[in-house]
Amino acid sequence: MPELSEFQIIQQLRRFDTATICNVVATYPDSDICLKLYDAWKGEYYTDTSIHCIYPELGPLCGYSATAWYSDAQQGHTELDPWILYDHLDATPKPIILAAKQTYSDDGLLNKSGLFGGMMTAEFKALGVIGIVTDGPMRDYVEIREENVQYLATGFTSGHGDTQLRQASLPVKVGGMTVNPGDIIHMDQCGACKFPANKLSKVLEFATELLRREAKEKTFFQDPTFSLEKWKKTKQKGKQFP
Repeated sequence: MPELSEFQIIQQLRRFDTATICNVVATYPDSDICLKLYDAWKGEYYTDTSIHCIYPELGPLCGYSATAWYSDAQQGHTELDPWILYDHLDATPKPIILAAKQTYSDDGLLNKSGLFGGMMTAEFKALGVIGIVTDGPMRDYVEIREENVQYLATGFTSGHGDTQLRQASLPVKVGGMTVNPGDIIHMDQCGACKFPANKLSKVLEFATELLRREAKEKTFFQDPTFSLEKWKKTKQKGKQFP
């Protein structure tokens, strides 16, 4: 079988849910099909409940991470080249998932800043963005849905004040997940997970094997002759769940 390109692997990974990706990246370190890339609890490799999926009907997505940091505009903030984020997106391999950190001078502003809207989403999509992970709200729900760009966000609000891009292509922590530019991000209805791009082939290999094992186990549990006694005997013979 010919070796798959990174792009082909990324497309294959859309067949899996994000929980499966988490499982083979770090969640089950005692498993022979877990890469153990991060501490399962403290590794900051997946998102928490502070952000949630906006368009679950779009299904799982996978792509290379680009990163950005936004805040409210303040005197004394460094004025950046207005093209810095667009240049970063243009240089990032496709498809892209943008991880966008938001911080504000007043804590109350975060929940009022509908930073991401329809026009910004259209711009980003033109540069290869298929999903955005951010720790603030968004707006233009219907308009963005028509773009088929996925969001993980805190919710919705209709406006915002004067905002400013503070930096692009930097490490960010969004929804409990720490992301570096060029990481792979997988996202679905339950959140997002990240891992290094050089682990793409192993993640696909292990995720495929995990689903094979889970299907076998489910067949065992769904058998009309299933009983607790049979289950105990199976465990006593040394057969392991993933």
